[in-house]
Amino acid sequence: MRAARAQAAARNTSSVSTSSSLLVYWYFHLPNYVLAVLMYTLLGRALLALIVEPHSSNYIWRFFCRITDPVVAVVVPITPKAVAPVVIWLFAVVWLFWLRVLLLNVFLILGVVPK
Repeated sequence: MRAARAQAAARNTSSVSTSSSLLVYWYFHLPNYVLAVLMYTLLGRALLALIVEPHSSNYIWRFFCRITDPVVAVVVPITPKAVAPVVIWLFAVVWLFWLRVLLLNVFLILGVVPK
């Protein structure tokens, strides 16, 4: 019986420490979350491009384009001009992934990464 209570107490304190970890390390979690959302939205745009016309008036397609166009505009100058737009989007996913890895490494080097 005591073991069950101890386990329940441990679970309750771990959930509290997780939420406080999000608040304490907001400077790491917020940029990481934004980069992840952009990365997965670009993947969604690439998959959606398989079934939607490029200049469609579909509101979901327009949302994906509006959210990801700034990232694509940054990646276009460093991508060869002969590639299709979907390849540019996938290159942007790769760049965002490596940007997330770089962010983690910078915080690790500074010693301020969540534990």
